[in-house]
Amino acid sequence: MESTDRTSAQSSADAELHRRLVYGDESALAEAYTAYGGLVRRVAVRVTRSPAAAEDVAQEVYAHLWSRPYAFDPSRGSLRTWLSMLAHRRAVDWLRGEARHRKDARADDSALHAIPDAGPGPDEMVVDRERSLLLHSALAELPQPQREVVHLAYFAGRTYRQAAAELGIPEGTAKTRLRTALRTLAASLADSADPPDPALERGA
Repeated sequence: MESTDRTSAQSSADAELHRRLVYGDESALAEAYTAYGGLVRRVAVRVTRSPAAAEDVAQEVYAHLWSRPYAFDPSRGSLRTWLSMLAHRRAVDWLRGEARHRKDARADDSALHAIPDAGPGPDEMVVDRERSLLLHSALAELPQPQREVVHLAYFAGRTYRQAAAELGIPEGTAKTRLRTALRTLAASLADSADPPDPALERGA
């Protein structure tokens, strides 16, 4: 009962924040950034593996929220989940852009190897980002109900019980969606030498 009341209160708060954003209240944007900016950056860092890119993604996400607040529908889910999924989509777009850039710059590979060794080598960084692109592209292809549970469990640190309360669905449904999503991701990545991120498995 307590979690249901908390979810209801959050839904009302999201609806009020959304109303203020639609009317151009800049303080509402500041509140949304204070509440969820850390989450947005965490999502972006997990996908891009780049703090600098994560900052750019966060700016894009909040610019989108400010310019198109009507894109968020509080009756269909929480602002936390919506921002998390938007951050994920923008971060995957960033990874794809990086992949295209690497492809175009492949002829200049000798210059890449001239970079002094400081932490992971350039090749390792490329492989790491390609793994991330594979995983998160597969995640982006999941049906929205499954993506919502994965985002809450993987990015927002929720248990499946907490995710169920936040989404207003039975706990068994949340658990089933999470397990189904993980099986789908594993199947999608079966052709890759790398399994899904272990952090996703911990979310189950």
